[in-house]
Amino acid sequence: MVHHLSKEHSLLSNWIAELRDVNVQNDRLRFRRNIERIGEVIAYEMSKKMAHQIVPTTTPLGVHQSKMLKEQPVLGTILRAGLPLHQGMLNYFDKADNAFISAYRKHHDDGSFEISIEYLSCPDLNNRILIIADPMLATGASLVETIQAITKTQKPKEIHIAVAIASKQGIELVEKALGKDIPIWCGDIDDVLNDKSYIVPGLGDAGDLAYGTKMQH
Repeated sequence: MVHHLSKEHSLLSNWIAELRDVNVQNDRLRFRRNIERIGEVIAYEMSKKMAHQIVPTTTPLGVHQSKMLKEQPVLGTILRAGLPLHQGMLNYFDKADNAFISAYRKHHDDGSFEISIEYLSCPDLNNRILIIADPMLATGASLVETIQAITKTQKPKEIHIAVAIASKQGIELVEKALGKDIPIWCGDIDDVLNDKSYIVPGLGDAGDLAYGTKMQH
């Protein structure tokens, strides 16, 4: 259940092109805002598939039978790179509850790495719709570890994944580990991971481009 939103051209494709462009990336404010815009588009597209109900709405001249979301999702994100994408989705799902997860690559001297999860803050997720936002789905390892950590103790009724750019390998790993019933909403999809597990052509390190470089663990 992969939704590739750049398969047909829209303004989304323009924003992703700017995210990739080394001549635009030095503008951190624009970089964050473009990721935020992608989150807004993904939230809008998701909302079309979500259950709604008819609610009477009183206007100055009468009553309108309005279509409204039946329930609000929980928006989860992986710190820190996921924050702009999360904010974009929160701009549209503005009544949503929120979850925050610290998951990062812990590198070893031999060049390998493992995913370390050190912090998880979330509401009760049982029987809720959970959307996990992370701008880059590279190997897929951090998303799989995050979702597996959450579902050890909580049972969301639906889980969605929202990313700006995904690799084909990352999508395959998520589907192999978690099944193909979890919808993956992608701004765009690239074919290659390099030997450092970065998406190619990708855009580089989304967290560093949004917030500045960090010390390596």
